Amino acid sequence: MAEEICLFTKDTLIIKTPKKSPASLRMLVLVFAMACGVYICSICLNQSNIHTSNKYLDVEVSRRLCHDNESDRSQTPYLHYPKPTSFNRAECACNPVRLFAILSMQRSGSGWFETLLNSHTNISSNGEIFSVKERRNNVSSILSTLDRVYNLDMFTSASKNHCSAAVGFKWMLNQGLMEYHEEIVEYFNDRGVSVILLFRRNLLRRMVSVLANSYDRYAKLLNGTHKSHVHSHEEADTLSKYKPVINATSLVMDLRLMEKSVLEALEFFSSTRHIILYYEDLVKNRTKLMDVQRFLGLPEMELTSRQVKIHRGLLSEHIKNWADVAKILRGTTYGRFLHTDYSS
Repeated sequence: MAEEICLFTKDTLIIKTPKKSPASLRMLVLVFAMACGVYICSICLNQSNIHTSNKYLDVEVSRRLCHDNESDRSQTPYLHYPKPTSFNRAECACNPVRLFAILSMQRSGSGWFETLLNSHTNISSNGEIFSVKERRNNVSSILSTLDRVYNLDMFTSASKNHCSAAVGFKWMLNQGLMEYHEEIVEYFNDRGVSVILLFRRNLLRRMVSVLANSYDRYAKLLNGTHKSHVHSHEEADTLSKYKPVINATSLVMDLRLMEKSVLEALEFFSSTRHIILYYEDLVKNRTKLMDVQRFLGLPEMELTSRQVKIHRGLLSEHIKNWADVAKILRGTTYGRFLHTDYSS
């Protein structure tokens, strides 16, 4: 028989089935465990994919909602929603930011102009960032620095709160700007950067300011401290006591080179969205500052600066060899610089 029959008593009959193999039981348990593991993993993967999809969907919806709030669609290329890596803009994430750059030359009023802009609640202009040579070693370092500035990841004393509506800096022509102008123009146009071109009409006054500032770097007339900009008339009077001697022999050529640099800058950046300003016009007509705020698409405010002009009054009072300079320039196209003055 296939079964064993055991008698314990005369009334009890027990039938014992043959024992199953332990190996087959272990295999059955293993297969069941594997099946459960596969099922659980598939559930987890599905949940992960759903979470990732929802995350990207949330980002896309958020981005779309930000753009949906734009009232003037023509300004869309110039409105940005930075995602800085150094902080979270939080409730300001949908506040659009306009990007700008002030292109100028040393001693052309750019420092004063920048303090005026920074007196606006919504503007952060971060100074002369490319005065640091490492940031302009090559075009790659320049573009990388621009990305940091416009992504709100560069902190300076001018940095405002996370809700800044316009972010930029000032850039001197001799700081890699002209050397890599093609790549920079392409970057500005791709990123929608608005360009403010700021120069002086009277290049002779600029020359006086450059020479006097260079002298004070070593002389340190203000109690052993060099200051490029001052906040009191007393300090301004102290600095203006120095009267530079201008090289009359090379004067016309020097003015011609300065003029050439300005004209080249105007030409190189003419394809960008830009506005052209002159220091003298800003001094005489402060409504020009309203034009700048409209250009940047910002609410108009009264802009102020604590800076005091150093070389006030007639230009003849600030050049030691004025007679030589006047003699050289009279009868030339630069003779107009001798008499062009404006109120301070």
